[in-house]
Amino acid sequence: MFLAEGTGGGASGGGSAMMTILIIVLWLAVFYFMLIRPQKKQQKQRDELNRSMEPGDSIMTTGGFYGTLLDIVDDTTVIVEFGNNKNCRIPMHKNAIAEVEKAGSAVVKDEEEEEEK
Repeated sequence: MFLAEGTGGGASGGGSAMMTILIIVLWLAVFYFMLIRPQKKQQKQRDELNRSMEPGDSIMTTGGFYGTLLDIVDDTTVIVEFGNNKNCRIPMHKNAIAEVEKAGSAVVKDEEEEEEK
């Protein structure tokens, strides 16, 4: 009698174990597509932004300040000039730069618009 109950319980336990494994796999898939994959995509965009920076580019910092990139000191540090004063030059970390506009790109857009008119 005890053997019959043990055997029956093992079969249903195997089914619930399989269901538990399936649920865990589904949760891992959700975490991958909702958290890990977008984070890797963002990191790739950030790396591309850091590689594309050149002296003379207009930048916007994460704090909302606009400036001009003067020099790239090393892999992590840049010198940025803020305002028209030309005396406000600040070294900052590359990760503090949120947006980059290439030097002369605004002028090219204006010339294209004038040609179309």
